[in-house]
Amino acid sequence: MNILVVDDESIIRSGIERTIHRHFPEHRVVLAADPEEAVQLLKQEPIDLVLTDVLMPGMTGLELMEISRKIHTHVKWVVISAYSEFAYAKEAVRLGAKDYLLKPIGKETLIDMIRELGKEIEQENERNKEAQLLKRNLRFLREAVFARWASGLDLGGIDLAPFTENHPFFHLVMVRLESDSDTKLEHFIVENVFSELIESAGKGFVTSIDARSLLGLVTPSGEGGLNRLIDQLRSHLKRYLKTPFQILCSDRISDLAKVPAEVRRMRESSAFQVYDHYASGGEQAVEVALQYIRAHYSEELTLEKVASIVYLNPVYFSQLFKQKTGKGFKEYVTHLRLERAMELLRDSELKVGDISERVGYPDVRHFSQIFRKKTGFTPSEYRQHAGAGRSGASAEQTAKP
Repeated sequence: MNILVVDDESIIRSGIERTIHRHFPEHRVVLAADPEEAVQLLKQEPIDLVLTDVLMPGMTGLELMEISRKIHTHVKWVVISAYSEFAYAKEAVRLGAKDYLLKPIGKETLIDMIRELGKEIEQENERNKEAQLLKRNLRFLREAVFARWASGLDLGGIDLAPFTENHPFFHLVMVRLESDSDTKLEHFIVENVFSELIESAGKGFVTSIDARSLLGLVTPSGEGGLNRLIDQLRSHLKRYLKTPFQILCSDRISDLAKVPAEVRRMRESSAFQVYDHYASGGEQAVEVALQYIRAHYSEELTLEKVASIVYLNPVYFSQLFKQKTGKGFKEYVTHLRLERAMELLRDSELKVGDISERVGYPDVRHFSQIFRKKTGFTPSEYRQHAGAGRSGASAEQTAKP
């Protein structure tokens, strides 16, 4: 049990602390010299019992109790006072104090009070644990049943109505993570952030569809509530996730039977959606990829290989690459190879077959086809034109006075 002692007299605080430690070493005692300090400790520490003086500078113990009891509803309060005035005792009872003790407090009185309240608090904590466990298990059951239903699986006769009776209408919001690595941490982050936002935006819950997909059932309160929730969700996930993700949202749904088909549609459409967020370091990843491509363009280059170099999913990398360079991966590599081929055709005496191999095309016929398609010339024709252009320029310069 954690006990907070609030009194502006250090002798009183120390005396209570010594007595409790001597007879109840299993309990933890925290001391506050005034109500302001007590307020901070109540925020920071898991306090079970507060022993507070009445008259202290700044705020009375009864005022402290009044402002705190609504926030810290489980905390027990005992008022300690040097005044036996009935008005104080009456107010303490009204506020829910467990006892009103007069100073100086006898040791036996303090010991008996701590023992009795300790038993009460222990029993309440056990009941609270059981209630929280039951609540958590019911939540998991509800979410598991809904996830099974949303995935189009048979429920074995389970009636879904009790699970959604508070949702005469709702929207489905899906968050899909895109990563080839383990996403347990990201999954946990999404679930907690999404759940908190739903609580503040209306009613609903979040359930896991698979290792990379979470589905929220949301009944927003007020006009524009859904859009605000999605904006906040996107903003939070951009901040906390290093994995690219998508957010998909359904229209308003009133018929529970439509859920499986809607989830199937969202899953299918997600394959064609641009990701909502490019993981932090995306620009740096593309720059690394470009450096690698420039250094290895003569080798076999595939989207999958380069994506693995920068530790990104190929689909995500492809979208990110095009967003940052303005070209698709294959288009960029082809352009780079042909630029280098044209340089070699203009400035070297290498055979076309050697140039083809140097720029990443082992098959010279394939190289010639691509080259002609892009430039309108075969490699040999391009070399001739380039050579003629240089010769003409040289002759013109020589003819000038």
